[in-house]
Amino acid sequence: RHMTEFVGLDLEMAFQSHYHEVVEEIIGMLVFIFTELEKRYAKELEEVRKVYDVPKFETFPTGKTEVLRMDYKEAIRILNENGVELEETEDIDTTNEKLLGRIIKQSHGCDFYVIDRFPLAVRPFYTMPAPNTDNKWSNSYDFFMRGEEIMSGAQRIHDADLLMERAKALGVGLNDLKDYIDTFKLAAPPHAGGGIGLERVLMLYLGAGNIRRCSLFPRDPHRLHP
Repeated sequence: RHMTEFVGLDLEMAFQSHYHEVVEEIIGMLVFIFTELEKRYAKELEEVRKVYDVPKFETFPTGKTEVLRMDYKEAIRILNENGVELEETEDIDTTNEKLLGRIIKQSHGCDFYVIDRFPLAVRPFYTMPAPNTDNKWSNSYDFFMRGEEIMSGAQRIHDADLLMERAKALGVGLNDLKDYIDTFKLAAPPHAGGGIGLERVLMLYLGAGNIRRCSLFPRDPHRLHP
């Protein structure tokens, strides 16, 4: 399921007014990649699909030209309606993420979607709390392909005092974070980003079924050479 060595695409971007500027930039990048793959490598993709017998990757909901986006609360509501007992701020595990992906595929016809505004309690200390929510929600998001997460991202806290406050609230020691926190004392713009595993994107786009098939020299906890 996981590789110990992978190609990571790490993205950070300053924004003017709202972290959704970054979300939209990343969506645009991935849509461009998916669209151009179908245009430039149609022949190769046809051959791959003969081997793995997986339907063509659908970027948009049926009949639409915009990527599906929903709040975390909406994702929980959908799971609740399909028999999964989860509270509004509970973390969604891998099994239920895959179930949600199947439900979305059936109801919307798409394989790509974004879930926004996760509970603050399930995100790292440096995630920006959503305003006016009493630290219940956060400015954070996950991107999904075929029901599996390909990127977890968020607006990062850029204020040193708030960063220390959140670290203390989660029991994170400040001594080891001194250099990190001091950087923000020099001032930093509001910014957000995320990290994408390239082999994971390729595996889910192609429907390859195993991430090792999408790496030239796959390394995992049980394989080092070559």
